[in-house]
Amino acid sequence: MSTVLPPEATAGAWGADPYAYAVRAGRGPLFLSRGDGWLLPLEVERWCARADADDLELLRRCEGAVLDVGCGPGRLVAELAARDVPVLGIDVSEAAVARTTALGGRALRRSVFAPLPDEGRWGTALLVDGNVGIGGDPRALLARLRGLLAPGGLLIAETVPADVDERVLVRVTDALGRSSAPFPWARLGTPALLRHARPLGWRAVDQWTAGGRCFVALRSRRSRRSRSRSSSAEPPKSAALISSQRAAKPSGDSPVTAR
Repeated sequence: MSTVLPPEATAGAWGADPYAYAVRAGRGPLFLSRGDGWLLPLEVERWCARADADDLELLRRCEGAVLDVGCGPGRLVAELAARDVPVLGIDVSEAAVARTTALGGRALRRSVFAPLPDEGRWGTALLVDGNVGIGGDPRALLARLRGLLAPGGLLIAETVPADVDERVLVRVTDALGRSSAPFPWARLGTPALLRHARPLGWRAVDQWTAGGRCFVALRSRRSRRSRSRSSSAEPPKSAALISSQRAAKPSGDSPVTAR
């Protein structure tokens, strides 16, 4: 098993040139590569296109304010924003955040493991396009997301269409030979995701496939403490979520305005 680096190490890798070039151009080829020659093609063209029918089926299941973790070029954020759904995308790539804001969405250049707006109040979190792999430690990621969601919140994740559970050290590479720094990643099928999720207080509420892609919806179990707290607390307000996003000043970990 490859050595797993701290989650922050991922930020530099995904901000590296091969990914940025592809996102700005809206096309690949782009790959995740391992030292043994293994290559995983990345679907840059689909990510940079408008949300397709499979994406719309996913978005139909969202509840409340939505946090898109690893939003990439922003097609899902833009689609939800066009429907007046409170939504925020986060991504460690400046190019991805810039493209998301250019589409009319709101996005922060930030790691999911860094402080985020409205922690504990999001209705839905999204982990699609392979983003269950973020950080190379599924349990750490699932625990973090549970803390970001409101009690009983929904996580919608896209998984590998096989029973895979692996940690790998990868690079982003392109056809011109450009390569990012190595960073930790994980690949999980639905059975593996559920094995990691259940001990952390998640329960599966739905599973489906669409266009060859696999999805699972998980709901965080409410603890007695969270139930008593939520019974007296006000529900999240869309206006509060939006205003908190507007208040942040552009910086290395704040919204990037498209030029």
